[in-house]
Amino acid sequence: MHPGGTRGRVALILLSTVLAAAGCSTDATSTGSAGGTPSSTGSGPAPSSPASATGSASPTTNVYAADAAGALTGAARTAKPMVYVPNTISDTVQLIDPSTYKVVGRFPTGREPQHVVPSWDMKTLWVNDDLGNDLIPIDPKTGKAGKRVPVEDPYNLYFTPDGKHALVMAERLRRIDVRNPHTMKLQRSLSVPCHGVNHADYSADASFFVASCEFSGKLLVIDADATKVRKVIDLNKVKTPGATSPHDAMMMPGSPKQGLMPGASAMPQDVRLTPDGRYFLAADMLRNGVWVIDARTLTITRFIHTAMGAHGIYPSRDAGRLFVSNRDAGSITVLDSATLKKVALWEIPGGGSPDMGGVSSDGSELWLAGRYDHVVYVFDTTTGKVTHRIKVDSGPHGLAVWPQPGRFSLGHTGNMR
Repeated sequence: MHPGGTRGRVALILLSTVLAAAGCSTDATSTGSAGGTPSSTGSGPAPSSPASATGSASPTTNVYAADAAGALTGAARTAKPMVYVPNTISDTVQLIDPSTYKVVGRFPTGREPQHVVPSWDMKTLWVNDDLGNDLIPIDPKTGKAGKRVPVEDPYNLYFTPDGKHALVMAERLRRIDVRNPHTMKLQRSLSVPCHGVNHADYSADASFFVASCEFSGKLLVIDADATKVRKVIDLNKVKTPGATSPHDAMMMPGSPKQGLMPGASAMPQDVRLTPDGRYFLAADMLRNGVWVIDARTLTITRFIHTAMGAHGIYPSRDAGRLFVSNRDAGSITVLDSATLKKVALWEIPGGGSPDMGGVSSDGSELWLAGRYDHVVYVFDTTTGKVTHRIKVDSGPHGLAVWPQPGRFSLGHTGNMR
């Protein structure tokens, strides 16, 4: 998120006082089609289960079946266990040894490193310096950083399911840049009709993906290879309970919500497919909950209120639960993956700002950056208790827990399939 300079590191603490209840949920109206045929997989792995060209899946499907506890494959097997923390204010990446919970390394980056992203083949971890306009490769075998690669505005990074393309979410430039996944040479660009494009996930059949536009309050449906925007889902048209008032939020000094475009009342963040492939979930930091989008019809089916600042979504290793980080509330909402019912609320004692991160390889821990608190939180996924608070530099954001199970990486901090 670009507005606010340092992403509202102080103002978000104040946002807990700002709630304005709205009406009940209704379906949004939007036009277009998100169909199309599944993309060619070339030499890459096939999707995890059969599904239609519109992204639907069987109720027995588990798109995260390859992500089970300890199921490391390929280059992940030889990776050095480490947690990589990009610090947006300090312009550093710190390395935490997950066995000792201590910071064991640090290296400088370009301006505002946002996420550490595993490549599709898991042979490289990429640091996204969006204001520094470069990507920094890390060798996961050693944890050593390599030579910076010039790339315009890499706020976030994804990969097509066949591994043929890297997708750079150039947020401030309002486009998705399609690049060579190894050299990062630009192949082409897709302009997007919104502001703040940044997070995404693919359908069960890998034929398309849904991306969020946080400053416009919209979701985009885009074909697998990012050649065309097939549909725009306008979240602003739908009223939801427990929403934060855009007017009040934008009055907060330094708040990233000051980047909202006129008329926007939603602020979608992380996007994740449910394990059964039936729904896309989009965490919304302004509406304070999770949108549920039918993956077949691409319409809004419901809204789940979680807590203030809903931001990241992470499946458990058995795919039975989904962890939603509530950045402004200092809590984690746990959803049942099958029913999407809230089954637990994990609160950080004394409050906090849990943001992005990932689940450990064995599934026992959830690691999240404390965006405005100079810490990394470690949660026990059985009890929900915070077992460790690890002091880090200023502005920790999209940390990567590595290695992680899976056959390949779709990007972000470890969207594994």
